[in-house]
Amino acid sequence: MKTLRMVLWAMVVIFAGVSGYAWLTIGNEPKVIGQNENAVKIGGPFELVSHKGTPITDKDLTGKSHAIFFGFTNCPDICPTTLLETAGWIKELGGDADNIGFYFFTVDPEHDTPEVLADYVNAFDPRITGVTGNAEEMTKTIKSYRAYAKRVELEDGDYTMDHSAFVMLFTPDGDFKGTISYGESNEIAVEKLRRLIKNS
Repeated sequence: MKTLRMVLWAMVVIFAGVSGYAWLTIGNEPKVIGQNENAVKIGGPFELVSHKGTPITDKDLTGKSHAIFFGFTNCPDICPTTLLETAGWIKELGGDADNIGFYFFTVDPEHDTPEVLADYVNAFDPRITGVTGNAEEMTKTIKSYRAYAKRVELEDGDYTMDHSAFVMLFTPDGDFKGTISYGESNEIAVEKLRRLIKNS
């Protein structure tokens, strides 16, 4: 009887954990509805600017697998943590990292000029490309990638940004293949990147 009670309690704990995870993540990551004519398209055409001050479009991302993260340079925790982890993935991938393009798209183009982005991304790894542009084009791009971004006014007159917290993975043709969640283990993240390379 004692053993049965322990098993039941264990099942309750597992169920609570799974339910909690589902509650926290549902609706926060882009979903693809099957491989048919009704499938949700992730991404779309854009005309933006790289951190080097040169034009960059959606066509520049095709040709090899790519990973995209939407954030901003004044982000206090999620963005620097994610870019630090990205730099670690690049290092661990070694030569295979050359087969993936890593991109940091700002959700705060008002502040994140090419010069600001250059200082920011280069502090983590020069192989990460910062992307910015005018507010209208950035908003269109954020929506086309099914990402989330919202300006939040602060009491001191300043502002911050709420935004998605996952890295999006794409094939060389621009097909969405999944995400690396914020806080996901390094081993799983690198395995996802290796699988992306292998299947591309």
